[in-house]
Amino acid sequence: MIGFQLQRKSDFLGAAASGLCMIHCMATPLIFISKACTATCCSSAPLWWQLVDYLFLVISFVAIYYASKHSSNNYVKIGLYTSWVLLLGTILCERFLPGVVPASVVYIPALFIVILHIYNHKYCKCADEACCVN
Repeated sequence: MIGFQLQRKSDFLGAAASGLCMIHCMATPLIFISKACTATCCSSAPLWWQLVDYLFLVISFVAIYYASKHSSNNYVKIGLYTSWVLLLGTILCERFLPGVVPASVVYIPALFIVILHIYNHKYCKCADEACCVN
């Protein structure tokens, strides 16, 4: 039952997760700038806040998997997976190679994931199970 509901709502879940990821990425600098202004110690993000990035990556991957499984457009499938890999790459670069990739680059693949999920939901749904066979 959960799998069936996830298949039906995967585009909504993916768009929501990527949108929340973008909000999380926008809020992070603001939260820690304000924290740095009020206290001079502990300027790094807490571990639980850093792990939210990976939670969003997992949720968005599951949503992309189910959305692409029931999409009729191969370009959308490729775009979703490519955007996810780029999002993963930018998050990993930001974490392990700070300064190599500007932090604002993370918004580009996240925005593409949102747009592709919305497009897929609106235009690329299979009418029956036969069109979705890979």
